[in-house]
Amino acid sequence: MNAGFSYREEVARDLASLVDHLARRYPHASADDWARSLARGELEVDGQRVRGDVALHAGQRVVWHRPPWEEPEAPLRLGVVHEDASLLVVDKPAGLPTLPGGGFLEHTLLALVRARDPRWSPVHRLGRGTTGLVVCCRDASAGARLQAAFVGREVDKRYLALVRGALGAPRVIDVPIGPVPHAKLGRVHAACPEGKASQTLVVGAWPRGSDTLVELRLVTGRPHQLRIHLAAIGHPLVGDPLYVAGGVPGGEALPGEGGFRLHAWRIAFPHPTDGRPMAFEAPIPAALA
Repeated sequence: MNAGFSYREEVARDLASLVDHLARRYPHASADDWARSLARGELEVDGQRVRGDVALHAGQRVVWHRPPWEEPEAPLRLGVVHEDASLLVVDKPAGLPTLPGGGFLEHTLLALVRARDPRWSPVHRLGRGTTGLVVCCRDASAGARLQAAFVGREVDKRYLALVRGALGAPRVIDVPIGPVPHAKLGRVHAACPEGKASQTLVVGAWPRGSDTLVELRLVTGRPHQLRIHLAAIGHPLVGDPLYVAGGVPGGEALPGEGGFRLHAWRIAFPHPTDGRPMAFEAPIPAALA
């Protein structure tokens, strides 16, 4: 059981009903559920607890004090690859979310690194089912410089993945990625002609029976890009429950469901405080060795 959490927002425009607004903003719960939350005193507007539906006005502040809940299980461990005064590089296991969401709050990489030091924050994220390197910074200025390096494509990120079929290298995958319909979530990222430009480089390939172990370089950083791109060219990740050939959802599986083999094994970038070149590798999981 976690300690609960307070979700805060500032209302952007006048609204006739707090309950209807919350039901739209947090669709995991119905309007009746939110009415019960109101009756239990879990919501406040401008610092005052409210127990019945009210109209809202632009600029008002709404807080939902979510009671403690049982989170899904996750491996609560990290491998520390590097640590200095402003930089922490960790090796994330499969099944551990990087950030809170989807019922996860304390069972996250963010919570684990902040238990080490409350000032650490991840600069980027890996999907819950992906293993490997995540970089954290201790202060906002270092984090901003490293994020700028990501945007400026000064960061070299390499992955290993096991894909279905025989895939050769080198190869460029540049399928656009954007939101498409999904039965449970409403929308999910996938191959989409109207999506954003995206690029992945296949830089190495080694046969593994009827499958292929590939080394990938991530050029852009769209959500679930490697899973989508490999599926889009007819070589989905072995064990991927969501993305099928074509790079689109193949059922009602959720993006966070694991089972695939994708490992962020190497990252190189300029140090955010002095610019010196940094490069790190994570041990390769046995399933990919």
